Amino acid sequence: MKLEEIKEKSVQELNEIIVDSKKQLFDIRFKKFTNKYDNATDLGRANSQMKELRKTIARAKTVINQKNEVK
Repeated sequence: MKLEEIKEKSVQELNEIIVDSKKQLFDIRFKKFTNKYDNATDLGRANSQMKELRKTIARAKTVINQKNEVK
């Protein structure tokens, strides 16, 4: 998710994004460590998804902190 999209959301929506992203991240990690990925392509795709989810979580937390500082 792009930073511009994240900045437009409310704090409640950002918290929901964080929770959803953490659930997705857990599912990907679980599949990865239980060897559910058949080939290297799927594993590479999972790694890139994990990276993007971690970035989304960090961006959302940063925006929440910025919004709380303004108040």
